[in-house]
Amino acid sequence: MARRAPDPEITQVLGELGFGEQSAQRAARSALEKAGLTHARKTRISEEKLPKVRALLDATFARACADEVCRSALRRQKPGSELLAVIEPRACEYCGGSDNRKAMRRLAAACDHRGISRVVVVGGSPSVRDELEHLKPDGWQLRLIDGTERRTQDKAKADLEWAQLVLVWGASELDHKVSRLYTDSPSASRRKVVTIARRGIAALLNAGADHLERAH
Repeated sequence: MARRAPDPEITQVLGELGFGEQSAQRAARSALEKAGLTHARKTRISEEKLPKVRALLDATFARACADEVCRSALRRQKPGSELLAVIEPRACEYCGGSDNRKAMRRLAAACDHRGISRVVVVGGSPSVRDELEHLKPDGWQLRLIDGTERRTQDKAKADLEWAQLVLVWGASELDHKVSRLYTDSPSASRRKVVTIARRGIAALLNAGADHLERAH
């Protein structure tokens, strides 16, 4: 008869859930003890209790790095939770240590506030377009236009009429003839077409968020 695997250690479980630092472990452990899911002398916890552990910690805490953008966002998103400072950025619930993820979440919040869900990005390398597709929020419809390939005026016009926000990324792989289809078209609204001359995904997304926050 096969031996039953031992229950996982509590410190390991907490570390996997983002409570890796000593101060975070103490706070999380205290919450588990108050809820009766463990007690001070125990070092392991049964597998059956893990769903309750995850649910309790998620409802009790909001893990935030030192960036005030993340802290402010988590205060809004989890108003009933205790803000728990974490030193390791990867443990932050908002950014996960990624500037790109933080910027996408900021832009998504600005879009959501204005009812925007159809976004076009013109330009960017294949790897960048893959990353944007990976980062996009649920509910977004995202068109990623290869700025190095020929595009017809009719297709660009259709993109402009469909989109609620168009980011023309001039600092990326983008042919001038392609960008002009979006910036110079009679269908281009200054309220929804944004030209960005900064490099990097985070810079692109933050520029889009800046535009929406200024425009409204």
